[in-house]
Amino acid sequence: MVKELQLRVNLIEEKKADILKKKASRKLGIDISDITTVKVLRKSIDARKKDIIFNYKVAVYINENLPEKPDYIFEYKDVSNAKEIHIIGFGPAGMYAALRCIELGYKPIVLERGKNVQDRRRDLRAINQEHFVNEDSNYCFGEGGAGTYSDGKLYTRSLKRGDVRRIFENLVYHGAAEDILIDAHPHIGTNKLPKIIQNIRENILKYGGEVHFDTRVTDFVIKNSKIQAIRLKNGNEMTVNSVILATGHSARDIYELLDKKDILLKAKSFAMGVRVEHPQEIIDQIQYSCDGQRDELLPAAAYSLVQQVNNRGVYSFCMCPGGFIVPAATANGEVVVNGMSPSRRNNKFANSGIVVELNIDKDFRKYENFGALKGLEFQKDLEKLAFNAGGKSQVAPAQRLTDFVEGNLSSSLNETSYQPGLKSSPLHSLLPKIIGGRLRKGFDAFGKKMHGYYTAEANIIGVESRTSSPVNIPRKENLEHPQLDGLYPCGEGGGYAGGIISAAMDGERCAEAAIANL
Repeated sequence: MVKELQLRVNLIEEKKADILKKKASRKLGIDISDITTVKVLRKSIDARKKDIIFNYKVAVYINENLPEKPDYIFEYKDVSNAKEIHIIGFGPAGMYAALRCIELGYKPIVLERGKNVQDRRRDLRAINQEHFVNEDSNYCFGEGGAGTYSDGKLYTRSLKRGDVRRIFENLVYHGAAEDILIDAHPHIGTNKLPKIIQNIRENILKYGGEVHFDTRVTDFVIKNSKIQAIRLKNGNEMTVNSVILATGHSARDIYELLDKKDILLKAKSFAMGVRVEHPQEIIDQIQYSCDGQRDELLPAAAYSLVQQVNNRGVYSFCMCPGGFIVPAATANGEVVVNGMSPSRRNNKFANSGIVVELNIDKDFRKYENFGALKGLEFQKDLEKLAFNAGGKSQVAPAQRLTDFVEGNLSSSLNETSYQPGLKSSPLHSLLPKIIGGRLRKGFDAFGKKMHGYYTAEANIIGVESRTSSPVNIPRKENLEHPQLDGLYPCGEGGGYAGGIISAAMDGERCAEAAIANL
């Protein structure tokens, strides 16, 4: 017999051996010896009150063994000689599209403009130390996409778009820790994710798929409203049956190519702002109501904040406890910041994007002549502003949080995890009013919600501009582009995902659609 229970465990109890068995036996009114095992299905922490509680959803096996078979079995086939599906981009959407193609008996041919996970490291080092951005290999482009070296957070709200559990199980199949199956806010960590991504690539190759790095797509050959071939930067041309376009939200050249060829695009609302960085100890003390260091059983504390300011949402985005801020530019002449955390989340800083909702129909009047690319051009201009304010390198403009809100130039800045360095800049006056004005009011409100959050010990760093795509590539109900047969816009780049898991689910859906429509 198997019984599912909700169990609550306080911090003192959490340190005791077999506490879940003991609590389950009391709650069920049975002898503890009758419980074969307790399988944790879900785990979360409730720190809203001073007495911290661990919430468990468990399956209690009574005089019954735990099944040996996993919930999902992934059966990959040899597709060496099968019909081909071309996939542009090898981030989460592209990877899962490729894996799904193999499951369904089709050969994925993946074209990735960047390098593999090992070779990417040299280019990331060049950004951090030499301030040079390789436009094809950086924190956004390369094997695994933007998520590889910028955190690996797996939390998603996209529960209706596909089988979330299947995506998680597949990550475990390829080497992720089983903890991601039970944690309420699962996270792999930027130090562990590259190996998992390498395992996925090796599995694709093992079953006959192809993955081509340093292979940038520069043009589409179109005839009779159907995509016939792909042209590459090296001059080669590849004939195609179907193309899954999974290039991510930073592949501006793809948007510009489609726009130039009069392929239908739509401008899309998105959000922009800054990164805020606190000492992790401050966030721990606020969230856990503790003095000094947090208890060893507690993870680095996170937070989620939202405030309506002048009819727009101001909210935290991609919060990274125990993390680092990284330079996420994809071209020289721009500064973009993002956050990441190692698996242990043991760095001494906490950072989060704090961004403002922008309305594509109201906020970009000066950019209307750019049509569907108006949000993209606004995004570019803000990144150029940050580049110039930082001193025309990857040094980022920054300000103490209190100085930003109060409108003062910071005479000095706090220590930071951002490796290229910071330059004191008047971000309160440099940022456009639709962003800067709302951020200042938002931070003030956040300080009232989290006492201690509003502090001179925090820096704000600009700019957090790549939260999602400012462009939507439309598609029909069958997921094909309405004008171009054989093209399947996918994932974050198409405007259909907002993170690793939702992009992976969309990749699977696009693979299934491309195969169904052949």
